[in-house]
Amino acid sequence: MDEGNVVIACRNCEFRESFANLGTARTALSDHESATDHGVDWQINRVAAGVERAGADASVCGVPGCESPDSPLLDWTQSDSES
Repeated sequence: MDEGNVVIACRNCEFRESFANLGTARTALSDHESATDHGVDWQINRVAAGVERAGADASVCGVPGCESPDSPLLDWTQSDSES
């Protein structure tokens, strides 16, 4: 199996597959769960640089004080009239 960005693996059978993107992995995960009623785990090995930056700016890691208050990604509450 070529190692893609996203790997899904069934907890109940030998099904394991890798995908280049999250969308196709989510579809395969849903299809396998629906067809077999098995539980599927996934592992995300890598995300696009913009996704990584957004997560870091928003402190998705969960570490208090990790967020970047100067990030334009956190300015969503400011209306256009306030700009």
